[in-house]
Amino acid sequence: MNRQQAEQRIRELHAVIRHHDYLYYVKDQPDVADSEYDRLFAELKQLEERFPEFVTADSPTQRVGGVPLDQFEKVQHLAPMLSLDSAQAEDSLRRFDERIRKSVGDGTAYVVEPKLDGASVELVYEEGSLVRASTRGDGMVGEGITENVRTIPSVPLRLREEGGAPALVALRGEVIMRIGAFEQLNERLLAEGKKLFANPRNAAAGALRQLDPRITADRPLDIYVYDVLALEGTMPRTQRHVLDLLAHWGLPVNGLSRAVQSVDDIIEYHRELQESRDDLEYEIDGVVVKLDDLASRDELGETAHHPRWAFAYKFPPRKEVTRILKIVPSVGRTGVVTPGAMMRPVELGGVTVSRANLHNREEVARKDIREGDLVRVQRAGDVIPQVIERVDEPDREREPPYRMPSECPSCGTTLVERGPFTVCPNSFGCTAQLAGRLEHFASREALDIEGLGEEAAMLFVKEGIVTLLPDLFDLKAVDLIPLEGFAAKKATNLIEAIARASTVELHRFLYGLGIPEVGATVAKDLARTFGSIDKVRKASREALEAIDGVGQRIADQLLGFFAEPQNAQVIDALLDGRVTVKESEVAASSTLGGAKFVFTGGLESLARGRAKELVESLGARVVSSVSKATNYVVVGADPGSKFDKAKDLGVTTLNEAEFLELLRQNGAEV
Repeated sequence: MNRQQAEQRIRELHAVIRHHDYLYYVKDQPDVADSEYDRLFAELKQLEERFPEFVTADSPTQRVGGVPLDQFEKVQHLAPMLSLDSAQAEDSLRRFDERIRKSVGDGTAYVVEPKLDGASVELVYEEGSLVRASTRGDGMVGEGITENVRTIPSVPLRLREEGGAPALVALRGEVIMRIGAFEQLNERLLAEGKKLFANPRNAAAGALRQLDPRITADRPLDIYVYDVLALEGTMPRTQRHVLDLLAHWGLPVNGLSRAVQSVDDIIEYHRELQESRDDLEYEIDGVVVKLDDLASRDELGETAHHPRWAFAYKFPPRKEVTRILKIVPSVGRTGVVTPGAMMRPVELGGVTVSRANLHNREEVARKDIREGDLVRVQRAGDVIPQVIERVDEPDREREPPYRMPSECPSCGTTLVERGPFTVCPNSFGCTAQLAGRLEHFASREALDIEGLGEEAAMLFVKEGIVTLLPDLFDLKAVDLIPLEGFAAKKATNLIEAIARASTVELHRFLYGLGIPEVGATVAKDLARTFGSIDKVRKASREALEAIDGVGQRIADQLLGFFAEPQNAQVIDALLDGRVTVKESEVAASSTLGGAKFVFTGGLESLARGRAKELVESLGARVVSSVSKATNYVVVGADPGSKFDKAKDLGVTTLNEAEFLELLRQNGAEV
């Protein structure tokens, strides 16, 4: 066989094997015996060994490849991967439905699907080939796990050409381990004398985060894909079309998804799945409800944490009875001291648990939970164990009622009560809080200090080189070089990154402080409203509550945080020559408040991100698709189908010059 014949045969084998993979993993209709598939695969492998110049990244033989990594790179998602608002109560589902119908109308339709209990991932395909995969991470930034995901047999390395793959598409899916495969894996680990996995979800997540892809390849992983996060081209109109398109591209789609019209249909679907839950070959913990129409989704938008157009209707958690051995308080990153129950180990849904959450002092008192009590426990959302009630034992003498400590178990600071919570106010000086606060302060949406993650933060606190947050900016390379894992270059790079981050935008600084309830969106609203850190710190309750989206609860947190002497001392120390917080432009009085903008085509005078910032600074919103509720469509060079849709719907269109003039008229500095 000459080179030309080999190249032709390799291409033929690529197409044939991909077709059989599609029939097996997507259609569940294999049409060849395993032996024939193995023969084709072996032929391809032999040809590629003889003619390595014809090996491509999307060849079926390249699923297991790549050398072990030193660490995972951080990856910015093409679109946010938000979590879902969830509840177990039917009333919560009905309120969700009422809110949707009030906004969208009585013609509302939904798509319901099983809520898979696995690990969420982003898959990015360019020109049909898989080029990147990442974990969900914090929803904006995840870890690059491309080589590991390539080892999953049901993930196509190349989308079906018959499906008309787009130039660029980002997809969301759930990596799972089927129950039978999980049990076989644990049996094998047991025979090898290795530690067993607690459940399929943990096994799947652990396999994805192996630095050596060969270990991942040895784990029986699977995937279901269920959403299009970003697409170069025209988005489908509905979720039903999304699922059809995914299957058309050759991606595995869960066959239990269903279109429904009413909340009663959702409840019936939930009941059916709950009853058949134990018969499924994979773990689920509820039902996901999604608004079917994608244009209506854009109008509803999302909060900083979850989309307003989707809801997770959870199953009631599984319950068991055990005994509390001891109640131990622990301090979280935000200073909340949480009582935890150390229990006699008990199995819940296939997981052995020995610790449960008691939430707060009022919850302990309400349930009258004491050390030594027999209690009923459950896994909240099938994840976090919690004590739900005490089991009465009439003839048993009980221990005294539990009392929260008066001093922080970590730093000894006098604890304070804030509503039902007991809090250590020593936010930046408490060792238990400091490592988490340091990591948060350095995170991408805060000061974005490259190289300062969880491991480094914990090391700095453990070694005592950072005892208060301001100490971070006093560090020198010579302080880091003696630490484990730090050589001269790594130490120098981190010190330089800290120096670069010492000049920071106001909203990033506010977010980095880790004020309870203050996420990135609220931080931006505060920055646009007040303009400087000094004005934010001095803001009155009335001024805070006047900001859309703040309200009484967040105002309470802000006022309490800035009034705490220890916090004030740390902020003053940061601002005393260590950190420069740039003032923000205060949002101008604008007639565009609440207006919806859509961009299509490229702008010449400013980047798309900057254009979005200017629009949002005037109280308007940028959405991704055109509907009757859209106020303006900004048309740049080479506009797409959004321009045509705007004309069809009679939506106002603006060229770049008209858009810039509109911004200037409303007070924006362009």
